Amino acid sequence: MGLLKWREKSADVLLQGGVIGPDERLPWAQTGAMGVQHVIAMFGSTVLAPILMGFDPNLAILMSGIGTLIFFLITGGKVPSYLGSSFAFIGVVIAATAYGGKGPNAQIGLALGGIIACGLIYTLIGVVVQVLGTGWIERFMPPVVTGAVVAVIGLNLAGIPVKNMAASNFDSWMQALTFVCVGLVAVLTRGMVQRLLILVGLIVSSLLYALLANGLGLGKALDGSAVAAAPWLGLPSFSAPVFSGPAMLLIAPVVVILVAENLGHIKAVTAMTGKNLDQYMGRAFIGDGIATMVSGAAGGTGVTTYAENIGVMAATKIYSTAVFLAAALIAVLLGFSPKFGAVIQSIPLPVMGGVSIVVFGLIAVAGAKIWVDNRVDFSDNKNLIVAAVTLILGTGDFTLKFGDFALGGIGTATFGAIVLHALLNRSGTAAPTR
Repeated sequence: MGLLKWREKSADVLLQGGVIGPDERLPWAQTGAMGVQHVIAMFGSTVLAPILMGFDPNLAILMSGIGTLIFFLITGGKVPSYLGSSFAFIGVVIAATAYGGKGPNAQIGLALGGIIACGLIYTLIGVVVQVLGTGWIERFMPPVVTGAVVAVIGLNLAGIPVKNMAASNFDSWMQALTFVCVGLVAVLTRGMVQRLLILVGLIVSSLLYALLANGLGLGKALDGSAVAAAPWLGLPSFSAPVFSGPAMLLIAPVVVILVAENLGHIKAVTAMTGKNLDQYMGRAFIGDGIATMVSGAAGGTGVTTYAENIGVMAATKIYSTAVFLAAALIAVLLGFSPKFGAVIQSIPLPVMGGVSIVVFGLIAVAGAKIWVDNRVDFSDNKNLIVAAVTLILGTGDFTLKFGDFALGGIGTATFGAIVLHALLNRSGTAAPTR
């Protein structure tokens, strides 16, 4: 498989607001800047997931970069995607290791063995898809289903910034000020500044937070002591896997969620770019599966295609895979810099929350765009019921438990949409609503 040779687009395209396709790139300076924005977008979740499981956050950043490079190589540089820490593993890892929620996970080896087993199954599924093709996917995942699933990915995440990233009234107002800043950058600026709307909005909002909190005493003041104390260079904490049957049986079923997330990612990017990426779906599964195994072997979390980065692509209209190559290389370098991790973690939580509201909302709108572009007929009761039920299952985080394994909102919404559509389709076309 030959790697993609990008067609360079003039920097003037930025001023004109044109779309940069997966096989195109901006000059390398602008490509690098966009890579930084993608690193910022994925950083909060990629760091949060390992913290919740007792893993090393810096190692998670390093392995996210390595995993993205693996994905890039296996897909031939044709699928724009960043691989970050998967939240799907959190519940089963905590259950398998009896993690108490504070400090390093003493039983991390058990979790790593299960993560590797999950990655292996994921890789085998990718091989099957690569051999048999994606025709069966089209039958089970028409636009009404894929649009609902993509929208759910954004809607399911809505509670994170709204409920968990604003501890006070000041924080809530700061979130509002942040997404207003991002909106003003998106509407009032042009060129590279507009393309970097997430990054620029975050910087401006952080400065405003410092003025209001440190200067006027309206909120919790920023403390730079952790940044000053952190070394510039340092190795993350590597760990070895332990292969335990019960732990692997508990963790491996997470593969169904990873498949759903990757499938939704490819469908979303296809809708946004107008380029059918289904032919690379098998490779994408294989790349994600191998990246998960490599990450687990080193002591990192399982990885998945990141919804946050879909939101950035939707906002910037830049889908160049060169940007993700740059982002991956930046993440690898930053994985060896505890000081960078300290800087990112010093960003005020409500500012990150305001940015997350924008990014997650853009993901949800990308799902609606699939419906519009494919002219989904909602006068057909079959489409109406599938979309309605899927949105509520995902947004409400409807969870089904199978013993110790739990299938959360995104998983139940995805597979619920597939099964419900197949059932209603087999039952015949319903009469249209009036």
